[in-house]
Amino acid sequence: MNTRDKIPSASGATFLAMHEIVQKARQKLNHDAWDYIVGGTETETTLNRNRASIDALAFRPRVLRDVSKIDLTTQFLGQTLRLPILLAPVGSLELFSEHAAADAARAAGEFGCAHMLSSICSPGLEAVANAAPDTQRLFQLYVHGDPAWVDEVAARVVEHDYSAFCLTVDSALYSRRERDLAKRNIRRSVVPGREHQATLTWKDVDRLKSNLSIPLILKGIVTAEDAELAVEHGVDMIYVSNHGGRQLDHGLGTMEVLPEIVKVVNGRAKIIIDGGFNRGSDIVKAVAAGADLVGLGRMQCYALAADGITGVVRMLELLEIEIRICMGLLGVTSFEQLNPRYLQAAQAPGAANVLSAFPLLSLDDKSFY
Repeated sequence: MNTRDKIPSASGATFLAMHEIVQKARQKLNHDAWDYIVGGTETETTLNRNRASIDALAFRPRVLRDVSKIDLTTQFLGQTLRLPILLAPVGSLELFSEHAAADAARAAGEFGCAHMLSSICSPGLEAVANAAPDTQRLFQLYVHGDPAWVDEVAARVVEHDYSAFCLTVDSALYSRRERDLAKRNIRRSVVPGREHQATLTWKDVDRLKSNLSIPLILKGIVTAEDAELAVEHGVDMIYVSNHGGRQLDHGLGTMEVLPEIVKVVNGRAKIIIDGGFNRGSDIVKAVAAGADLVGLGRMQCYALAADGITGVVRMLELLEIEIRICMGLLGVTSFEQLNPRYLQAAQAPGAANVLSAFPLLSLDDKSFY
């Protein structure tokens, strides 16, 4: 390696750009694992609209402002995060890293962002808590049992010092993931107890909220109407998400629905968002539009597959570089200075897809996506 190619990095990784992480992940993964990352439901329209809704926003920069010092930190649940980023809950991370969610949580702690554990990801909430005791950890639940079962899980979450409890509410039925179906890779669609998810109502939210001693998050809110109901039922955080385009087909992109949710919530709850966020400028757009935290799902998977904990830390470092440059060129020195006036609707540069944030990505087999 030439001297000019050596990259100063806390992680010690050599990735210079985000697309290199995606490229390495593709080289290391088989077709099934790759499809699990990049796929959506049925026509994958919702998946593509997630990216399109980000691309359809342009920046309105201000100039002649002193941006020599930029603070990228944010306060969340009483802790200072290095970036307003959450490693989003992803099931089956064991496809991408030997220690699955434990590796992701350790990477989040090493860098200084938050991590949300999926209830369908190994090695389980106790093991992840033990592996990453100093990470800001949140827990996400799919309801696969009766109320007593939910209460037992919630008690374990609190006992192991998770900062918040998240209930996923957009998965009453399991969608048709046709990339998996076409290859007869259907193991993920058969989960004991999944029928309980279809029975959830606002009464369950009330019961859970009344029994919890930590903040409650609802994940899967995509309308102002449900956001208003969530606040009325005492929910502490609204997680704007369409499951990465993996549940309801022909939905709107999350950045399309974020403004109406921000307006109706009106500061009464924190707002998290995910869905197609891959670059530093994506994070800046979300915060400018009113989000408090931005979840990374697929980008987390690419990084884990590329280089485990080191890959995730390097991915976050690259995002930090991109965010700092974006913020400085917008003329702001902290996330608190951002607001919707820095954004404007614009024509998207082209057709969006799950990988369109990486124009320099070169995959030999285009059928991979």
